Amino acid sequence: MDFMWETFPSVSFAWWWFAYKCNKVAENRSDPEDLHLYATPREQRFRRFASLEFEGQLYMTPYDFIQAVTNDEPKCAKKWRSLSKQELNQILMETPPVWKGSSKLFRNLNDKGVISYTEYLFLLCILTKPHAGFRIAFNMFDTDGNEMVDKKEFLVLQEIFRKKNEKRERRGDEEKRAMLRLQLYGYHTSTNSVLKTEGDDLVPRSYWDTLRRSTSQALFSDLAERDGLSSSLSDTTLLVHFFGKKGKAELNFEDFYRFMDNLQTEVLEIEFLSYSNGMNTISEEDFAHILLRYTNVENTSSYLENMRCRIPEEKGITFDEFRSFFQFLNNLEDFTIAMQMYNFASRSIGQDEFKRAVYVATGVKLSPHLVNTVFKIFDVDRDDQLSYKEFIGIMKDRLNRGFRETPKYGWKEYYSCVMTVTSEHLRDLWKQFRRRDMLR
Repeated sequence: MDFMWETFPSVSFAWWWFAYKCNKVAENRSDPEDLHLYATPREQRFRRFASLEFEGQLYMTPYDFIQAVTNDEPKCAKKWRSLSKQELNQILMETPPVWKGSSKLFRNLNDKGVISYTEYLFLLCILTKPHAGFRIAFNMFDTDGNEMVDKKEFLVLQEIFRKKNEKRERRGDEEKRAMLRLQLYGYHTSTNSVLKTEGDDLVPRSYWDTLRRSTSQALFSDLAERDGLSSSLSDTTLLVHFFGKKGKAELNFEDFYRFMDNLQTEVLEIEFLSYSNGMNTISEEDFAHILLRYTNVENTSSYLENMRCRIPEEKGITFDEFRSFFQFLNNLEDFTIAMQMYNFASRSIGQDEFKRAVYVATGVKLSPHLVNTVFKIFDVDRDDQLSYKEFIGIMKDRLNRGFRETPKYGWKEYYSCVMTVTSEHLRDLWKQFRRRDMLR
């Protein structure tokens, strides 16, 4: 090998020049594109929809959040707009208190609000949980048992979700990862944490499960360190909405429940209205389209065709029916147990049994027309029975609204990945050449 380089110096120079140019290309690449390669799918989605930046940290507006949970991609390419301290303060001053909340809160705020990455994760948790889980969530934050949650208790989710994400981080340039953490959390995280890590990576858990398991542990660990951390973080619309402009107010369960219920209702209203065109109903086909979004079903056309053939006359789905079905989906885990009993007995389930199982497991009453529509969509073999495979597996994906999304890479991402890996190897090669020249 040494003989080759000495015999053909022009080849050595060519490789040196190529490595040099690749190194310059890598240095000049835009940070947003570069950091995207180090982000998890969930972080990538937040960065795609976020439109604001303050002191290095990215934020969504309420409008951005609604778009993120009701659309696959942003309507237009996002450019992060930097907020001044004065602009941020003005936005927070216009935030209504929690007792003025409604099912139009996010729509009314529109772009006059800031939502952090950890709050984005928390709001996603709310969208997929049953009403019975609202009390559990409140009690997790209410560590002193006084039926009230203060700002310091609520801020524990910052640490819990941050640590959860650290375990999912993709390996790579630590400097890039640090920059990404600054964008998502507003500070550079350290390797020390109030949460245990040993053995946790063995079992993958949802953010809701992580929150449930980790809250008490985080709250009673290293309180002084977290007090300093929370004081350095900027206020957000959600914090001011819950705890007032001075952060001294406390949140009771009734207001907490109303906020969570209103958020679920608002997102469902937006989805429903996007298909209803001002009418009181949406078509059965539109209902099928909404259900099949965010699922792993590749050939949705077969489900839609199946439904068209079996429901020739359109009757329509009302918003009450629409909302009741998604309330049922948020209780899907309890219903799954009932379905598994039929599955163990090698039995499918008919419409009457399905309706009864839904009511017994979740307390939700579904109309006969809604149940019939669901069967016509998912009963692929047309035996008027639903199996576990035909329904539960698909609906678990839909329930998460893309929360378990898998990354989709196109040519741009592929090119960026190739350039990153190639330039790293060539930089190492270039350094070797320089050391070799210095030795000579």
